[in-house]
Amino acid sequence: MTITKVLDQIDSDILNSIDRLFELLRIQSISTDPAYKDECQKAADWLVSDLNSIGFNASKRETSGHPMVIGHSEGASPHVMFYGHYDVQPADPLELWNNPPFEPTVEETKKGKVIRARGAADDKGQLMTFVEACRAWKKVNGRLPIKISIFFEGEEESGSPSLVPFMQKNNDELKADIALICDTGLYGEETPAIVTMLRGLVKIELQITGPSRDLHSGMYGGISINPIRVLNRILSGLHDDQGKITLPGFYEGVSELPEKIKVQWQKLSFDHSHFLSEVGLSAPAGETDKSPLEMIWSRPTCDVNGIFGGYAGEGFKTVLPSVASAKISFRLVGDQNPLKIIDSLKTYVEENLPQDCTAKYIEETPSKATHMATDDPAFEKARQALSLEWPKNATFVGCGGSIPIAGHFKDILDTDAMLIGFGKDDDQIHSPNEKYDLSSFHRGIRSWARILDKLSEG
Repeated sequence: MTITKVLDQIDSDILNSIDRLFELLRIQSISTDPAYKDECQKAADWLVSDLNSIGFNASKRETSGHPMVIGHSEGASPHVMFYGHYDVQPADPLELWNNPPFEPTVEETKKGKVIRARGAADDKGQLMTFVEACRAWKKVNGRLPIKISIFFEGEEESGSPSLVPFMQKNNDELKADIALICDTGLYGEETPAIVTMLRGLVKIELQITGPSRDLHSGMYGGISINPIRVLNRILSGLHDDQGKITLPGFYEGVSELPEKIKVQWQKLSFDHSHFLSEVGLSAPAGETDKSPLEMIWSRPTCDVNGIFGGYAGEGFKTVLPSVASAKISFRLVGDQNPLKIIDSLKTYVEENLPQDCTAKYIEETPSKATHMATDDPAFEKARQALSLEWPKNATFVGCGGSIPIAGHFKDILDTDAMLIGFGKDDDQIHSPNEKYDLSSFHRGIRSWARILDKLSEG
């Protein structure tokens, strides 16, 4: 059986796979620091060479920033596009690393062996799981089971300024039947997950101005409007007593969770009490009629992330401030329209502004939620393949955060993405002593090999 031979090849070659990963990890491809520009070029060159060595037609594509790496192979349908990023976060503070961050090591821990280095989990280790799976397929069969393209970015950790223009310019070349993204993690220790919904994001700062300058509260208190009081009243009205958001039209485009997904999530036996206790909390504070996982993964939110106004230094300065402001963010789901939500917020604020107060808004570019068409047979095939490899069955999950590349695949290329990764919550990505479990790397390679096999089935 072909897949058995491919898996055997992966197992027999795992030490060489680790060596190749270590070569990539030694390259200090820090995208945000111009001092490492040559290192980013070096990482792109290394990937081009490695992909060409296993039969891809790969090349480095220059951008206004760091280069992209694009590779193509021939094969039968479906056509998949695999995305990853070769750039990494700065390693500072260096003194908190147990070993130099760009000298990778295999370290024994209480939970097993881990690969310790900057980029081990985010995203070089994850990226190489797919490359190594392709290598094994080529070694055993002389060809890949389906048509595969590769898309590696070098600016993910610095805001991806070149990404959208590159995707727009190369739209036709980058189109595929489905995109595969390896920048996520397992659910817990042994449950593989396929992220099928990502929340969008609206960020806006609201500034309320009252008097023309800060006022002495003894002279003006009582008779003068206080912008902090106005702001507090506006913010407190954004939620009702059941945790629902009160903005008119806010829930337009929010659909209920499909029953089959709800069943999968129930089987995860999420312990919200433990989840909250780790941060000193005890009770869910969101929508009272939704489960904890629904609130985290599939429901929209409104949060105040910062409040500013008046005097906040040592002691008292008894003033009525001229200006009070708040930073507000909304996590969006389904088909919620971020522009409509911004308009609804502004209308609500204006309707609640008293005489002598004005409002100003500072906005950041909003993004819509991304939700994948899980009725596409490829999603179930991938779930079955992952379930064969890991101790527990794979599940479709949501993600409380936002992963822009998935939305770009959908908006620019009209391609749904499957987000499958093998990281763990304790991988310390972006922090000193970042690690990637050796089992995640090894099983990740085997998982992609199984997924490619399943996708090749008619």
